[in-house]
Amino acid sequence: MCILKANNISKIYGGVNGENSTKALNNVDLNIEPGEFLGIMGPSGSGKTTLLNILSGIDKANSGYVSIDGKRINDMDKNQLALFRRKRLGFVFQDFNLLDSLTARENIMLPMILDKCTEEYMNKKVEEVLEVFDIKSLANKYPYNISGGQKQRVAIARAIINTPSIIFGDEPTGNLDSKSSKSVMECLEKLNKEEKNTILLVTHDVSAASYCNRVIFLKDGAISYEAVKKGTRREFFNELMNYIAVLGGDGNDF
Repeated sequence: MCILKANNISKIYGGVNGENSTKALNNVDLNIEPGEFLGIMGPSGSGKTTLLNILSGIDKANSGYVSIDGKRINDMDKNQLALFRRKRLGFVFQDFNLLDSLTARENIMLPMILDKCTEEYMNKKVEEVLEVFDIKSLANKYPYNISGGQKQRVAIARAIINTPSIIFGDEPTGNLDSKSSKSVMECLEKLNKEEKNTILLVTHDVSAASYCNRVIFLKDGAISYEAVKKGTRREFFNELMNYIAVLGGDGNDF
């Protein structure tokens, strides 16, 4: 059974009665299997973030539906959707979204605090994820005292603390240098391979996308190509680069 199913998703922005409107997504179908690491790529304006926002319930499509764990998120009211997203989905953003007034440990704990978990349970879970991401030394530091790569690892730890059905990443390496990006992508790869987490990643970075098992390319709001990793990460990187060349893109577009 698919963990996420999107059927006939369309999104139109602006305009009245179709005039001066922009079709950001055009009848997109997408299935994600449990334990999959999926990347979404495409030129600027191709609909990548719009698709992620609709799949994760941040935004709503004009037509079509999205189901996660067999539940149609389109049919949920605002409160039901907020609760579902908090309990079942994890999010990692480009700008980290950490609270400067809380330590790394407290930031990671936040979803559990909202769920009124016991102190004993929270401490146990936080120790586990600090170990997984090798960030124990950061536990009592505040976000403004740690690097961008370290912030993102804390953000990923927070995203998985409630054992979500799927983790959504929107350009998680966008603000990082190459060394920090590699560290963050290795964290996500570890989660996928060892913990069997399902991850959906929107990225313009071919190197980041090469960590995925499958990558779909969007062009003009529709899926134009799908690449599945069959060999090494280097071979997959080359396949993605070759398609970008065919698509007519360059490093600045992706």
